[in-house]
Amino acid sequence: MPECDRASTRPVVIFTIGTQGDVRPCVALGQGLHRAGYSVRIATSDNFAELVRRAGLEFYPLTANFQTMLEADRSIAEQGLNVRAMVRIFRERYTIWAAKWVQEGLAACENAGLLIGVSNSILLAKALSEALEIPFAIARLQPLTLSRILPPIMLSSGKHKLPGLLSLGAHYLLFKLLWDVMCPAINGIVRPQLGLPLYPWYGPYFRDLHHAKIINGFSQHVLSRPPDWTDNSQVTGYWFFDQSQWSPSDALSQFLAAGPKPVYVGFGSMVSSDASAFTQIVLDGIKKSGQRAVLATGWGAMDGDEGPQDRQIFVLRHAPHDWLFPRMSAAVHHGGAGTTAAAVRAGLPSVIVPFFGDQPFWANRLNRKGVAPPALERKSLTSAALASALSTTQEAPMIKAAAALGRAVRAEDSIGEALRHLRTWNLLPDGAREAVVEPFARTMT
Repeated sequence: MPECDRASTRPVVIFTIGTQGDVRPCVALGQGLHRAGYSVRIATSDNFAELVRRAGLEFYPLTANFQTMLEADRSIAEQGLNVRAMVRIFRERYTIWAAKWVQEGLAACENAGLLIGVSNSILLAKALSEALEIPFAIARLQPLTLSRILPPIMLSSGKHKLPGLLSLGAHYLLFKLLWDVMCPAINGIVRPQLGLPLYPWYGPYFRDLHHAKIINGFSQHVLSRPPDWTDNSQVTGYWFFDQSQWSPSDALSQFLAAGPKPVYVGFGSMVSSDASAFTQIVLDGIKKSGQRAVLATGWGAMDGDEGPQDRQIFVLRHAPHDWLFPRMSAAVHHGGAGTTAAAVRAGLPSVIVPFFGDQPFWANRLNRKGVAPPALERKSLTSAALASALSTTQEAPMIKAAAALGRAVRAEDSIGEALRHLRTWNLLPDGAREAVVEPFARTMT
């Protein structure tokens, strides 16, 4: 599309805050919209500014740096599966951050044609859409649509099926917990500053947001769409942000070429209050398994000096999953939505050590798909348990199941599906060309 035509399109603004797994899929969605001829802005925390700009999208700052928060207080990781503690911690943090949200949000929304809210920024985007009379949609990376069939994943690992009424009750409980987190920021700061009426005591999740248009960025092959979901909530497939220009160091290339495919071990944006002890358990488990491994220290769940440690283990800070995972034989990770998606797409068996949130649910989904052993408890993790789980990933049935699941996910036109639903709902302007999809499958053949 000529630049003059692109410039005439009112921008789509995607609001997202959180970790890598929350932001990178949104950048991928933004790139898909951009390829289809839409101007795209990403409003997120400043630690992702370079990532957004390198993706060819406009960056707008939004005060909410999860990386700084987690690095400053590593004890948060130890409370990750304690729902009450998480409600308290994030309620306090969002209230602090929200002081600047209206000013920042108004700047990002200038002349916008569509606002898309993701995860913890949904209510900010919704308020801005009301105040500025701009169309609004939700993008989700985890299922949260009301259902009698699928309980809310934050309150259920998915191991046991709940009766329909209990599933609904669990959704209502989660909606109230989410509102307890966001109420001081939204009712106390954002909506008053925008001159909007306050939400009632039970919040917006039961009525306003229940009717919003929702695109869900996960694969139907990992989690099929519950048949009782309303038509306004649709599953599109995963949104992958690939970094095809990334080049490995000579040392990493030499390590990969020096033996059979290693396993990947990394916990992405997670942190640990005792990274050294956790790292030692992981290293001992790898040694016991006899497998080669690439260890990614990420934001700080593990530590170690970059480079080859010996002939068996290589340590790095991070590497793009789209480049690294096809060169691995399995992946040990936390079960975050983004890393889970990357491992699935690459056709890798997984070993999942959940930290918090939706991670136990995705661990259970992969186990039920036959592409991962049962999740390992992080606080009681032993080297023997890790070694045993790694051995399972090298067995033929799991390798075959992971390869088949990978082929199915790579065949999905997830960005195209997202755009199709947004157009069906008349949320995108007419006239932009179809998205140019670059299938990851090409790199896997």
